Amino acid sequence: MDDSTVKVFDATGMVVGRLASKVAKAALMGAHVVIVNCEKAVITGRRRTVIDAFKEKRNIRTSYNPRRGPFHQRRPDRLVRRMIRGMLPWPTPRGKAAYRRIRVYIGVPDEYKDADMIVLEGARYRSLKQKFITVEDLSHELGWRSPEVA
Repeated sequence: MDDSTVKVFDATGMVVGRLASKVAKAALMGAHVVIVNCEKAVITGRRRTVIDAFKEKRNIRTSYNPRRGPFHQRRPDRLVRRMIRGMLPWPTPRGKAAYRRIRVYIGVPDEYKDADMIVLEGARYRSLKQKFITVEDLSHELGWRSPEVA
């Protein structure tokens, strides 16, 4: 994969749903997509409502054998990647191929520090006085412990 087809998105301060739709479209068009700083993306809504919705979703499991799933992620990078999967036509080979072209990272890896990052101004959350929660805060509420804390 050459660098000309790699699109690097900086998720800092962006609404996850808006970012996910743009990333899904780029991946469906054939580009390799990298998202950095995914833990700094925001989910809009009242903090308690968002946390309760995700915790309620985590209680869904197979009743006869919970080890068979479904499995719900806690890490910020996996949460965001799963949200992007919801924007793709997952059952089709085209959707699965697009999903394989997406990489999501916590922070900025060394190989992408000097890359030209795409900042979607339309996806940025302008009013940070309104109600929102970052993906990192949500992950902590769901039980994820960051490597720095552990």
